[in-house]
Amino acid sequence: MTQAAYEQAVNLIDSANRDDPSVEQAEGKDWPKELLYSQRMSNMLERYKSDADHVVKLAIRGQHIQRWLSPRSAYPMDRQGYHKWRSDLYIFHADKVANIMLQAGFSGQDIARAKNAVAKVGIKSNPDTQLLEDVVGLVFIEHYMLDFAAKHPEYTEQKWIDIIRKTWAKMSVDAHEFVLAGKISLPESLSPLILKAVQA
Repeated sequence: MTQAAYEQAVNLIDSANRDDPSVEQAEGKDWPKELLYSQRMSNMLERYKSDADHVVKLAIRGQHIQRWLSPRSAYPMDRQGYHKWRSDLYIFHADKVANIMLQAGFSGQDIARAKNAVAKVGIKSNPDTQLLEDVVGLVFIEHYMLDFAAKHPEYTEQKWIDIIRKTWAKMSVDAHEFVLAGKISLPESLSPLILKAVQA
């Protein structure tokens, strides 16, 4: 697919995410939350696997597209409700990305690949899905783990080790090596705990 089609799809994803009413601060300015997340995902992919093709790049940029339209609060606030919300989100985001790629002129084969990656089909067996999962884990560790920790001061060290290991288990050996080689910025206050969890 042409560079122009890819750029059109990126612009459509960014335009959709620019409407996010939630705001986060980064680099000294306010950002729509999901626009910031999508750009962090793309930047991490460029650092981690710069040779990724357009299909994977779009899947990764659109992984959280318009997430605010399907809030957690719309589901029962229990474990079953959480898992239902997450599984519905995978389909929601996959369909949004597919529609944008169709609008930009991508082939049915390319759209199906992107949908499978965004919908988390075949983790560990689908290379596109695994790459997306790697980038999700890397971005979470570098940008979001510290904020998550601040929201859960009640968590014990063992609870944190379990959370970190669950994230680690979803990532590939390549992603593990990327972290351990110092290619991402670990949150300083959590760095000893992260290393303890992943090196044990």
